[in-house]
Amino acid sequence: MKVGVAGCGLMGAGIVEVCLKTGHETVVREINDECLERGLARLDKSMEYAVKKGKLTDAEREAARSRLIPTTDLGAFSDCDIVIEAITENREWKSTLWKEIAQHVKPDALLATNTSSIPLSSIAPSTGNPSRFMGLHFMNPVPVMKLVEIVQGIETSDETIAEGRAFVEGLGKTTILAKDTPGFVINVILVPYLCDAVRLLEAGVATKEDIDAGMKLGCGMPMGPITLLDFVGLDTTLSISQVLFEEFGDPRYAAPPLLRRMVESGFMGKKCGRGFYDYTGGGK
Repeated sequence: MKVGVAGCGLMGAGIVEVCLKTGHETVVREINDECLERGLARLDKSMEYAVKKGKLTDAEREAARSRLIPTTDLGAFSDCDIVIEAITENREWKSTLWKEIAQHVKPDALLATNTSSIPLSSIAPSTGNPSRFMGLHFMNPVPVMKLVEIVQGIETSDETIAEGRAFVEGLGKTTILAKDTPGFVINVILVPYLCDAVRLLEAGVATKEDIDAGMKLGCGMPMGPITLLDFVGLDTTLSISQVLFEEFGDPRYAAPPLLRRMVESGFMGKKCGRGFYDYTGGGK
């Protein structure tokens, strides 16, 4: 199966990596050469790390890399069997991009968005083929996390879901199926947890280190909520919380002021070197 991935940011690069590792010829498209080079550097760094950890051999890495087709041309998706959009969590940008992608893809291609919160019904009409459109919500970091949340839109056919599930499970992932509602399963539960952690920090109840230690050692979480925010991306979490709050009007989903201030100050998390923790020195 030939795969197309639109976007080579944090999530896109991870999706590209798992597709390459499992033998798929993969086209990755970015909006310009600068973004493409940055995304490919992220991909190469991750694969190099996998080699150092003994999870990938040099030969396997080279073979995987040979299957990659980097481009800035949407026309490169014309012979792809599945196209996965993995751009910023913004419904207007996603809808605009899908209108452009629709001009190039095959009529029977599988179409998927990696959205983590936006209802598919607000994007599907832009694809021109809603019955072939689904949500494939990969978890971050994609090469490590085992779960993919499959989302079935109102018009998504059962055949599309079956094909999407087979593709994802072929990547070595486990799937769960969710209906088309904002936040689906994962983020409806996760976002209030993350926001509450920020509220505790904002109120001075505890330090970020103690909040993280409390949830790790007291509740068995593999990672504390403040550290998790840095990994997910503060800007991404803010965008998701806004979608959920606008949809449900529930204060549990309202972004804490501190989270907004962090994003406005450019502290987006580990991906840019600084979030609630500072990663510029190579560690946390």
